[in-house]
Amino acid sequence: MASMAVQLLGFFLGLLGLVCSVVATVLPHWRRTAYVGTNIITATAYMKGLWMECAWHSTGIYQCEIHRSMLSLPPDLQVARALMVLSCLTSTLAALVSSVGMKCTRCARGSPTKHALAVSGGVCFLSAGALCLITVCWTTNDVILDFYNPILPEGVKYEIGLAVYLGYVSACLSLTGGGILCLKCNGRSGNALPLHVPRHGHPPSPPVFSAVDTPAPPHRPPTVLRGNHSPSCTSASSSGYRLNDYV
Repeated sequence: MASMAVQLLGFFLGLLGLVCSVVATVLPHWRRTAYVGTNIITATAYMKGLWMECAWHSTGIYQCEIHRSMLSLPPDLQVARALMVLSCLTSTLAALVSSVGMKCTRCARGSPTKHALAVSGGVCFLSAGALCLITVCWTTNDVILDFYNPILPEGVKYEIGLAVYLGYVSACLSLTGGGILCLKCNGRSGNALPLHVPRHGHPPSPPVFSAVDTPAPPHRPPTVLRGNHSPSCTSASSSGYRLNDYV
């Protein structure tokens, strides 16, 4: 029962990581305008994401524009988009596979592949978390390098956005859930049949003699069997006669 509860905990952590990955991928808040130097008070704030760029005006207007050409994007943005999409797809596959392999589900109950499905789901969650972690770490490194680059003007410098922090949370949840599913799935399912079933021994039945195959022993009268005793020295009387002659 405790193992089943731990499996459910790992599954829901991985599922929550999937939701955070999808939200982080869609949100445009990967990079936001850095307010440094003389750029403290501005009328417009810019935000860049994987799929669009947004501008927030001080008048309350919020405008977004989708990236129309993928080839015109920088290589780091293209790789980040591919890794995050792959992370979301891997998390979805992990959720489907692990839901079949967990002990609390009826799918493939009693099958030897149920344990393998649960472990495969955990491995997929680990892979999805690793992909998401690589993407957000790469983006963080690029933002920090550009921020401390003295060549770039202050107006084009950005800071780490909310979606990057959400990506870190998603990666931690996916890695934790996948690790729990891989470690807490024992090799024998609770509903599987035991490998060795003890057999209770029964005493062998007595042999049955058939009247056709096995002939019955011949019948001998008691008088014939009486004289088959070997003579005994103690049975002789004083007159020389044997006691068996009179009995």
